[in-house]
Amino acid sequence: MARVSTYLNFNGNAEEAFEFYAGVFGTELLAPIQRMGDVPSDPNRPAMPEGEKRMVMHAELPILAGHVIMATDILESMGHQLRVGNNTTINLEPDTLAETQRLYDALSEGSSEGMPLTEMFWGATWGTCLDRFGIRWMFNFMPAAS
Repeated sequence: MARVSTYLNFNGNAEEAFEFYAGVFGTELLAPIQRMGDVPSDPNRPAMPEGEKRMVMHAELPILAGHVIMATDILESMGHQLRVGNNTTINLEPDTLAETQRLYDALSEGSSEGMPLTEMFWGATWGTCLDRFGIRWMFNFMPAAS
């Protein structure tokens, strides 16, 4: 089923923020926190610093009316810098790859930055764009389990 959520980037304190939000909304994480150290290594990239391996790669927390907020910590070792404008992203999870591609193509028209739709290690087709109005969009299509 299609879903829309809000993705939040943090500067090393995503876990602390989500503990706070869980208390505020009286909810629990949908799954255990995935850590940066859980990401398969890429031989084309330098090794991740030890201090970044415990940082949050992904967390999901329901808040109100079925809406879910997600989180990640930015990685300074990869040149990431947290700033207003890249701290919040609208995450789209369409039902089909064709709809994912259609939305990506439309929203990335005139885009100033982003990542093309790509097959990812978690089994999804994923990509991002900053649309021509300065809004960040993330696309995450996960095929139905067979």
